[in-house]
Amino acid sequence: MMGKRKLEELIALEGKKKKKKKKKQVATRRPACSWVYFSREFIREYSASHPESSGLKAATKAASDAWKSMSLEEKAKYTKRSREVWDNYLTTAPARAPKPRKQTNLVTRCSPGRLFNVLQRLTPDQKAAVRSMGFGSLLSLRCRTLRRSLCLWLLERFNTARCSLEICGERIPLSPKDVELVMGLSASGKDVVNSGPDDLIVELRNSYNATNRGISVRLLEERLAGPEAGEEFKRSFILYALGTVLCPTARLDVSPSFLHFLTNMDTIHQYNWGKFLLDRLVREVSRFHQGKQRAVGGCLLFLQLFYYETVSLEGPGSMMPARGLCLSSWGEEEITEREKRERELGGYGFGEVLCRESCLRIESSRCRAHLDSSQAGRMGTSSEPALGREGNQGCIVANPRLESPYKLEAFALENLHKLLRSSFSQRLREIKWTEKLLWTRPLPVYVGDKNVVVVCGDIEAVVESVRKACQNVEYGCKETLDYTKKSEHEESCLYSPCSCPLQECDFVGSSEQLSLHFSSKHWDSGRRFRYNCPQAISMGMDEAFVVLQAEEDGILFLLNRGIETIGNTVMITCIRPSSSKEKFLYDLVSGRGISSLRLKSLTQNFPGRVEGFPPVDFLLIPFQFVNTTSGQLNVEICIWNSAELDLAIS
Repeated sequence: MMGKRKLEELIALEGKKKKKKKKKQVATRRPACSWVYFSREFIREYSASHPESSGLKAATKAASDAWKSMSLEEKAKYTKRSREVWDNYLTTAPARAPKPRKQTNLVTRCSPGRLFNVLQRLTPDQKAAVRSMGFGSLLSLRCRTLRRSLCLWLLERFNTARCSLEICGERIPLSPKDVELVMGLSASGKDVVNSGPDDLIVELRNSYNATNRGISVRLLEERLAGPEAGEEFKRSFILYALGTVLCPTARLDVSPSFLHFLTNMDTIHQYNWGKFLLDRLVREVSRFHQGKQRAVGGCLLFLQLFYYETVSLEGPGSMMPARGLCLSSWGEEEITEREKRERELGGYGFGEVLCRESCLRIESSRCRAHLDSSQAGRMGTSSEPALGREGNQGCIVANPRLESPYKLEAFALENLHKLLRSSFSQRLREIKWTEKLLWTRPLPVYVGDKNVVVVCGDIEAVVESVRKACQNVEYGCKETLDYTKKSEHEESCLYSPCSCPLQECDFVGSSEQLSLHFSSKHWDSGRRFRYNCPQAISMGMDEAFVVLQAEEDGILFLLNRGIETIGNTVMITCIRPSSSKEKFLYDLVSGRGISSLRLKSLTQNFPGRVEGFPPVDFLLIPFQFVNTTSGQLNVEICIWNSAELDLAIS
């Protein structure tokens, strides 16, 4: 009986051994530290000279005692060897692929319903204050809930590297202009930069009871419930709109970093909110894809409405009524009906992608011929019907890629008819009206015999005849462009304004002007360095950043420092327009005794000082590396010139 029981136990034990999972084999092993190299060499010599020792335990104990008694100069041999191996590992090891995310339910803080409820309680004076800041489009918000299944489907197809959606077999790039068309926020003006004097920021944080977690949403709702419509209301409304719909983070509360660009409420309407919203969305989606956060931040309402407007479920030849602002066009009833159609077709992604901008391009290619025919019609030589006749009211816009035509209202046709009959000089005087008609309404066309599309190109011909200077002319840009190309140039203009990183200075200028300004006005407030040369930097306990200026070309960099629960985050950014493609390779090293941490990465371009947690690589330095007596954080930096970038990487 006892023998049978032992046999069963042995069989069970062998079964457990078989069930043990094998350890995953790592393709490239992480290199060892300097202590490991020393201990291997010491134990080998110790075992040879002490054959009577009791084994590896005694040799390891002797190696530990010897290592502790060594000076830094004696340890330098092993430290140098360890750094060389680490350098080779960092440059040759393949990047780790992010873990696949298995998530069926979407968690997000984007809540249009909360903003909708607050908007219903605003007084006429408060609504006027919202419009004065350039956020009047939010007053027409009709959507109260997010379709989370659609948002999750779009997030899986969001390419953050290209800033595009890959749906329906096409790649659709996203731009600030799309944000303007969908949300009604401005896609031009100054970049939203975190700036403002420290004392005012501290005062604002105290007034909103801001903690490291953020500003309470309920506190903002209580403040917006009052009848006051002054500066305090404006600031609270922007914070609430950003935290609940436009730029929510993964946390429940509103990010206190928004206070940095809400110090002067008179300049809110001058900012490029479309670009700010899109940049934040890309950053939050990127962090979600990398598995750094479970909740998704960013304006998911924009993605949802953009999909509804961009993907059509109508069949060929069907009519689609012209829509105004997307934010006001999609209410709960329209969205419910749309979702019903999506389910009938088998799910998302079975529609046809519409391209409105191609409508303008196709019509532009034919506009000159029609302009000549319209001039001939005034002389009595044209057999084509006049566009302004009463029978042409409700004229149809047709586009080969847009199966669904749009209608143009009768009042626009009447104004257009008057414009066609006027002289060229008169059309130049009415250019403001034509610009509005061109960009807010489709160009009018009519369908002639045999399905031949005849396009009216007078409007675009007038607009192209006017050239305008770039909005950055005051910062040194001398480009004068056609109206149709002006926006594209301004998005990538190298003279885009950059702000001085010092909190007590409000200077704004091009990156070159900022370099001269800092050299002359703040020469004693930064640290000068030379490219390709390591330099030691010490950051005080209260220093959030250090300004670095290159001696060769005067370009400004920021050594940023943040504080997390387990240590300090350190990174280097470059103060240049966000559209600049030039980047710099940098090396960041922090050491304590024999231990060292290192980061090698590329700088990201920002038009000023960055608050909060920018979407860039960083070095996490534990608190043990900080000097306990002085509180200083000592790091060693090395920035390579962009011309030497390829050589440094190799």
